[in-house]
Amino acid sequence: MKRSATTAAPESLSTYIQARFDDFSRSQKDVAQYIVDHLDEVAFQTAEELARRANTSSSTVVRFSQALGFEGYPELQHSAREEYRRRHATSPVTTEFAGTAAPLFSLDQNEFETMLAADHVNVEDTARKVSRSEVEAAVEAIATTPRLLVAGTDQMAFFASYLRHLLMLLDLRAEIVASPSQEALGRLSRIDEETLVIGLSAGRPHPLVVRAMKLARHRKARTMAITDATLSEVAKLAQIRLYYSSNSPAYVRSHTALLSMVQALAYGVYARDADGYADRIKAFKLK
Repeated sequence: MKRSATTAAPESLSTYIQARFDDFSRSQKDVAQYIVDHLDEVAFQTAEELARRANTSSSTVVRFSQALGFEGYPELQHSAREEYRRRHATSPVTTEFAGTAAPLFSLDQNEFETMLAADHVNVEDTARKVSRSEVEAAVEAIATTPRLLVAGTDQMAFFASYLRHLLMLLDLRAEIVASPSQEALGRLSRIDEETLVIGLSAGRPHPLVVRAMKLARHRKARTMAITDATLSEVAKLAQIRLYYSSNSPAYVRSHTALLSMVQALAYGVYARDADGYADRIKAFKLK
């Protein structure tokens, strides 16, 4: 007998999905990751929209709903809405500041304004949820590890390259792995105990990034993940984990919060010795 939307589990939908995560198929895990990390969107998306964002099919979304014990996706969505309401009913933002901040745009937003508003929310959500201890550990690792290797492919390749650029301004040695080229594979082969491997991912991580993280763990190198999925395989392989929010009304994920995080990490390293780094940056620009 199928469970109703209100009796799918004694805990929240997100908690229930995380507890069952290892039981799902690969495509169902994509759906699970997206629901856990984008509950606010799932509460109001159709099965087709959710499938598109999770890079899978609507039939997979339905089968995933049934695997959780729901009759179908509408019942799962109802459970997501209930959790969404509970979160916002107890949120310090809604209870302490309700009615004090003017909205960014009017209710009849156009697509441009909707996208800007989503980016604003993503940065704010990331800032609220980020762990200070993890950030401090990340800054310490970046500043003190002799060799840095940043792994990010496809759309993440830009952010890997940008992080490398920011660290090079601070005279920190950093390399990137952005494709399965011979040169990149050679960089992977040089991972050792004095290397910090930073894996960047959005949604399902690229196999090359997963490979880099696994190799790092095998060779006792330090590992860090910067990802938008708390259940990501890259995050599971990392010792230090930083999460960013990527909710978006568009056809691609929002990377505004990721860009902010990359710049904030570099600034955190800079702030450890601002005077010394300022001289290095000045010297670099004069080259």
